Amino acid sequence: LNQKKPLSSIIKEVCDGWSLANHDQFALQHADSSNFYITEKNRNEIKNGAILRLTTSPAQNAQQLHERIQSSSMDAKLEALKDLANYSRDVTFAQEFINLDGISLLTQMVESGTERYQKLQKIMKPCFGDMLSFTLTAFVELMDHGIVSWDTFSVAFIKKIASYVNKFASDISILQRSLAILESMVLNSHDLYQKVAQEITIGQLIPHLQGTDQEIQTYTIAVINALFLKAPDDKRQEMANILAQKQLRSIILTHVIRAQRAINNEMAHQLYVLQVLTFNLLEDRMMTKMDPQDQAQRDIIFELRRIAFDAESEPNNSSGSIEKRKSMYTRDYKKLGFINHVNPAMDFTQTPPGMLALDNMLYFAKHHQDAYIRIVLENSSREDKHECPFGRSSIELTKMLCEILKVGELPSETCNDFHPMFFTHDRSFEEFFCICIQLLNKTWKEMRATSEDFNKARKRVMQVVKEQIMRALTTKPSSLDQFKSKLQNLSYTEILKIRQSERMNQEDFQSRPILELKEKIQPEILELIKQQRLNRLVEGTCFRKLNSRRRQDKFWYCRLSPNHKVLHYGDLEESPQGEVPHDSLQDKLPVADIKAVVTGKDCPHMKEKGALKQNKEVLELAFSILYDSSGQLNFIAPDKHEYCVWTDGLNALLGKDMLSDLTRNDLDTLLSMEIKLRLLDLENIQIPDAPPPIPKEPSNYDFVYDCN
Repeated sequence: LNQKKPLSSIIKEVCDGWSLANHDQFALQHADSSNFYITEKNRNEIKNGAILRLTTSPAQNAQQLHERIQSSSMDAKLEALKDLANYSRDVTFAQEFINLDGISLLTQMVESGTERYQKLQKIMKPCFGDMLSFTLTAFVELMDHGIVSWDTFSVAFIKKIASYVNKFASDISILQRSLAILESMVLNSHDLYQKVAQEITIGQLIPHLQGTDQEIQTYTIAVINALFLKAPDDKRQEMANILAQKQLRSIILTHVIRAQRAINNEMAHQLYVLQVLTFNLLEDRMMTKMDPQDQAQRDIIFELRRIAFDAESEPNNSSGSIEKRKSMYTRDYKKLGFINHVNPAMDFTQTPPGMLALDNMLYFAKHHQDAYIRIVLENSSREDKHECPFGRSSIELTKMLCEILKVGELPSETCNDFHPMFFTHDRSFEEFFCICIQLLNKTWKEMRATSEDFNKARKRVMQVVKEQIMRALTTKPSSLDQFKSKLQNLSYTEILKIRQSERMNQEDFQSRPILELKEKIQPEILELIKQQRLNRLVEGTCFRKLNSRRRQDKFWYCRLSPNHKVLHYGDLEESPQGEVPHDSLQDKLPVADIKAVVTGKDCPHMKEKGALKQNKEVLELAFSILYDSSGQLNFIAPDKHEYCVWTDGLNALLGKDMLSDLTRNDLDTLLSMEIKLRLLDLENIQIPDAPPPIPKEPSNYDFVYDCN
């Protein structure tokens, strides 16, 4: 195949060789299972050794299939739909079929399908199921190319797809496609969201979560997430109430999280999205300031005071008792740890955390009354200024927990970071707060912080508490009790020990002799890191091709040749187990041709339009290799570690500095280890800041040292 010749002239030559007329009705396509057509746009992606086939042109093929799927013969129709489902994955064919109004034809078939084949269904049920499955598959594939707007579909079509979710619960492929179509409709069109929301209820989706097929469970949660995400603000809380009523959380906990099988990446992503959307319901309260004039809101503060100090006798309503009561309230509010003792409502005018902090305090006071009373009384009766002010601490803690859980931020496209413990309780955020406020009180006492300079003390204590929470969360506790026990093992003393071991006695390493030694060792450590990065590039990495639908991931693999001269890369059908050999990767890029490596917003594939491209996390994982005049190889790393490995490795190949966070961390770790090893023999010996003085020269050199 001469890549410099136009495709039309190549096809004409082949047709002439086989005496075929009308060469414009023919095209070349891959002879492998993909059957993708070769066009001027994608011809550069043809791999050496690929076998191409001369076949009917996409337009001809689309025309023939358009006619065949309308055949009166059931067998012919079934075969045609099967072919259509296969060909629709190719954007070249899809464009031609859509030009023939093919999508409308498929929607008409779906809308009228069940009535027309009602009788047939009884006789040929498997055949009908397969036909519907291939029809829906073709529809999903055609719509995935983003050529046609989702806004064009009728209510009849939506009703039909929604009905399949109930009707074909036993037919996995029809159910899967129907759920995928509903999810796409909701995510891509506001009008369709409203129509779908009317047709499908949470109650109809829940039974699919109770099955054993993880893929169906994943698609079901994806539809629930889509409905949740697109719901108007006023409807979102209503939907959350329905989810709670239908016990969605406990069903997911039982049938998904605690099922006897591993959770795959896509399911982990959908659970993460559900977790984020659930916590985002708190945003409204988080951003609501307290109205000091609102009696209902002030009653909450009265309730906090009543629960804490109920034992104390109320003054009688005699003359002057209003003044007495006021001064008693002021005293009590001071004990509760508010800044404004006269009117504590003023403490809740800062957003975030707004009214959410007050909600948390009330929940703690009502549901963990003993712990609440203990904390308040313990701190209000201390005389040594080491009391931990409950009110101020709760406000600060709520704000910090909102930051940790990213309340109010949209879910990331690539994150799978869900926490099983948040699915174990209907009020998981409030329970999370109750555990953390007790931790804060304990840590405050352990650090012997004083409330005199609250801002300074708060900063120090909050840093430690945040570290305790983050370290406990990274272990992914399966329940709130497990989270609590993890925190018990992370006392302030333990955190200090961890910090100390992580710092590796950094203070000792700041003296001049050590810094000079560091400087001397650093080049060989950097060389070691460089070799490790290049070795990782030689092993290679599997990258995902992100498109508008996460679930239809395509993979490609890239690795460096052992002599560090060439990058080999190529597409894969699925994520590989282990390394992919060089010879199965058809494309090559000589390292000498690389002009530059760019990252983040500078990458060509991040400058394209589309919501996905705006995602901060995807931006942080993107990098591109620029070569020749306009050639580019675009990457989205699977995680931050791989991103650092590849950007470091490519920079090392180009003779540039490795500037990633990973290199900094590796350099620090390896340097401190090397220095510790070298200083082992000098244990307990004080190293002077200045080198010892050089002794005077001897008066004569008439001496000899006998080595024997």
